[in-house]
Amino acid sequence: MSDKSSSIPESKTVQQHLANERTFLAWVRTGIAMAGIGFLAAGFGFNASVYDRIAHLAAIITGITSLFGGISIIGFSAVAYHRKRTQINEQTFQATTGLITFLSLLLLVIGFALAVLLYVLLFPA
Repeated sequence: MSDKSSSIPESKTVQQHLANERTFLAWVRTGIAMAGIGFLAAGFGFNASVYDRIAHLAAIITGITSLFGGISIIGFSAVAYHRKRTQINEQTFQATTGLITFLSLLLLVIGFALAVLLYVLLFPA
């Protein structure tokens, strides 16, 4: 049963709620892809024939950062979804940039670790 105490019935904000749900699902896909990058990077490192310490370290950093980053993105997006749902119902929506900033910094760390990993694998010492 819907909440009758809100100032605007949910039926008048259906478009916003559906957009919020699509955004949440996009963040979930991003989180899953981020975790997948970690497994891919770990696979590159452990399958290398010429394997050294830097490649191993880069594979571990990339894998762990990607896995925890993906899980964090899914968790943060769930919190953001529920916060936006409440804000839409109360007509007090304010866009936030926290999740975008977190994802950007995380991608920079993962990208750097992947670059080091690929460099070491392509040009072994």
